[in-house]
Amino acid sequence: DVQLQASGGGLVQTGGSLRLSCTASGVTFDFFAIAWFRQAPGKEREAVSCISFSDGSEFYADSLKGRFTISSDNAKNTVYLQMTSLKPDDTAVYYCASHKTGLVPTCVGSRIYTSDFGFWGQGTLVTVSS
Repeated sequence: DVQLQASGGGLVQTGGSLRLSCTASGVTFDFFAIAWFRQAPGKEREAVSCISFSDGSEFYADSLKGRFTISSDNAKNTVYLQMTSLKPDDTAVYYCASHKTGLVPTCVGSRIYTSDFGFWGQGTLVTVSS
């Protein structure tokens, strides 16, 4: 079974940076994608970024382009989300996820849909203080 372990959250001041990590097990990285989502209190879960090892595609939410960067270390089966210039609005629980079995692991498109993802990490809390 696919297992995802997210880590790296914490408390940071406005303008600061954090790097989140998501380590995957039980997967074949060549045919795999990992997405980051976040959910702020009282709000719906939203897609942040996605990277596919199958077709090389990447996705970023429009509002986060230029501040967040997704990358990977295939040798460690780990995907990173580097977050810079953090704002209080970035405060949320961040989750990494992979596609449901049977779906093509791609990040192509203008939107990433929560419903396409069936395997979720436990979430890591990011708090940005003003």
